[in-house]
Parts: sequence; C-alpha cells; structure tokens
Amino acid sequence: MNGMNGSSAPEADLYGILNISKSASKAEIKKAYHKAALQNHPDKVPEGQREEAEVRFKAASQAYEILSDDQKRGLYDVHGMAAFEGGQGGMGAGMDMNDILGGLFGMNMGGMGGMGGRGPQRPKRSPDENQKYEVSLEDLYKGKTVKFASTKNVLCSKCSGSGAKDGVEPKTCATCKGQGVRQVLQQVGPGMVTQRLMECSACEATGKVVNPKDKCKKCKGKRTTEEKKQLELYIPRGAKEGDKIVLEGEADQIPSAEQTGDIIFHIVELPHDLFNRAGADLQATLEITLAEALTGFNRVVLKHLDGRGISLIHPHVEGEILRPSQVIKVKGEGMPMKRSDAKGDLYLIVEIQFPEDGTFSDPATAEALRKVLPGPEPPIKTELTDEAHWEDADPEEFGKGAPGGGGAWVDEDEEGAEGPQCATQ
Repeated sequence: MNGMNGSSAPEADLYGILNISKSASKAEIKKAYHKAALQNHPDKVPEGQREEAEVRFKAASQAYEILSDDQKRGLYDVHGMAAFEGGQGGMGAGMDMNDILGGLFGMNMGGMGGMGGRGPQRPKRSPDENQKYEVSLEDLYKGKTVKFASTKNVLCSKCSGSGAKDGVEPKTCATCKGQGVRQVLQQVGPGMVTQRLMECSACEATGKVVNPKDKCKKCKGKRTTEEKKQLELYIPRGAKEGDKIVLEGEADQIPSAEQTGDIIFHIVELPHDLFNRAGADLQATLEITLAEALTGFNRVVLKHLDGRGISLIHPHVEGEILRPSQVIKVKGEGMPMKRSDAKGDLYLIVEIQFPEDGTFSDPATAEALRKVLPGPEPPIKTELTDEAHWEDADPEEFGKGAPGGGGAWVDEDEEGAEGPQCATQ
C-alpha cells in the first residue's frame, strides 16, 4: 500500500483561507474576506502573479459565500466540502492542487496545517464482482452444485505485483507524488471552487512507476497476470430470489489492495409453468372434471418439483363437493426452509373442467341428470315478463357500450322540471 494505510488527503480549510478561527463572528468573516479579496484581486497584482491571485481570490470568495451563510456554514462544519460536491463540471482536470496552491498560503497542500476533512483512503481490498445467476424453481427446491471455470487477474508471481524486473525498485510517481490520487479543483458555482480526488492515471493509482526497459518480462509491467481456476457454486435447498452466494477472495487482485474481493452471485428465480412461489409456500392449479368435483377422485393430481407425484383423495367426508376457485392446502409440500428440515405448504386452486357442448344433448341423459342434481330456485314472480336472447360476451367489453360511461344519459323530465326562466324586468 506504499505507506498509505490510515492516511487521508486533506481538503481546503475555509477558515484557514480567510485566516480566522472557527468561532469567528459574521463581522469578522466579512472583514477577513474584504482583506483577502483586496490583496488577491487579479487587477491589483503584477501580470505574472495574476493566475495565482485569481485562484486565491476565488478561494476567498468561496470561503466567504459558505461561512457567511449560517445554514451552509453548519453543513460545512459537519461534513466539510463534501456537502457541496456534485456541482457544475470540472474546472480543468489538469489543475493539480499541489502544483497551483502549493505555495499560495505559505505551505504545501500535502502538509497544510489545520486542514479539515478526510479524503478517501486507498482501497484495502479489491472490488467485489457482482453477477446475476438464473436458477430454476426445481434447482431451488432440490439444491444444486455448479462447477465452472473462472479467469481472474492475480498478482504477477515473478515480480510480486511491482511490475519491475528483479533488482529494480519502482520509482515514486512524479504526477501524484506517490499518493496514487491527485487533488484537482472543480468549480461548484459562480466564484466557488472545491477539491476533488481522482485516481492517478500515470501510475494506475499505485503511486509507483517503472521505466519501460525495467518492466517485468512476465507481466510486461501490468503487475498482474491471468489465472484460470475451477470454482464450485453451491445453491442450498430453499434459496430464493435475491439471495446472495459469496465466493470469498475469488475476485480480481489489484496491486494497491491488501485483500482480494469476493465474487457475489445474486439469485434470480426463473418463472415456472405450474407453480407460483411466495416465501416457503407454493401455489398451483388443481384441474378436475365436473364429475370429480361432485363425486370424488383418488389419483395423482400433479408432479412436484423433485419429480414425485402428489396423490389426493376426495372427498374427505362423504358427500363433500369441490367448487370453482376453492383453495385447498396440502401441508408440508411447499419449498424447503433453509437450515431446517421443515417445508412450507402447497396451496391448490380448484379449476373445474365443464363438459363440452353437446355432452347432454340426448333428452334422456339430460332428464336423468336433472333428477340427480338439485332443482332450480323457486320462480321469480313479476307482473310483466320479456323473453330475452343471450350470447357469449367478453368481460372486457363491460362498461364500453355508451360514450362517457353513461354520462350521455339525459332524463327529459328532469331537464324540463324547472322550465324556462323569465328575465326580471
């Protein structure tokens, strides 16, 4: 980690820029700003010093705009300049704080006394690799072990990740001065600038560089090489959508990290043709005939996720009838529960298959059926009866017969109830 463990990159201290204490009053802040603005106004300094003066002037303006506002000052005191990041585009990615502001306030930015805030530390581990993994409901029910080949970057075994050949010591990067990151100015508003930390591209955030002639022959100075490895992924019984399966330390290695990240698989549960899942419970449709609904059955009604047939007996009680959309529960035939021998339940929604048209067209058969089945309700008595004709309809057409959903209906009696109104003379 090039001695960077625990270190932090400082950010601009607004109080230091105006040379005031953190307990300064608004009047003291205003007075200090006027003094700094007068001293550093670009029009008040020789031409050769104008560039540095402009930076000092903008920094003082930024400090005053934040510290003179109670709300902004409170945010700054708690969060530092991070509370104001994310503004309008960069002010020039090449403007290095160490190069431009190094001597502006009599000290180097890397050792600026009194600078508050913390910059991001070097990563202590390489980034995790996140991948989605689609799994069928059958495999989630039974559990599964998958073996696959993985290609990952590992530290070069010849140069131990330095990128240099034997006997050569990598040099400190001149661009970032061994920090691995660079501080750059970014404009966040009119007259306001802040610092941002960017990874140094010259050394790939390692803080070290190697001359081309001194690069390791095996990795060609890249510090890492590719390695193929056989990995094993175990999906436990009862795993569900969104579960994570972690292969620790199997992500790519990077030279600037002390530890290697993980490969994390995120389970994606594929839809099933028969079953729906909710937690540990399963739901399916139980298709039976009208005769079975009325008289009963004893048969395998579906094939479970592990290939077993599920057999049911109906009725439980003599004379019991199953009805359309009725829900029955089979205990313990749902999904397995992780780290347990228990299972959820299986819910079956009854769907009755009625006979085809023409099945009872024979008058004798129809009459025999009427004698067996319950008769109709008593007739409805009315003074007037119209014989209507019916036809099959689409439920989606309901309510679409009149424009405006019936709003066009006009009651003529109501319309003329008030009658014409005469104008008052």
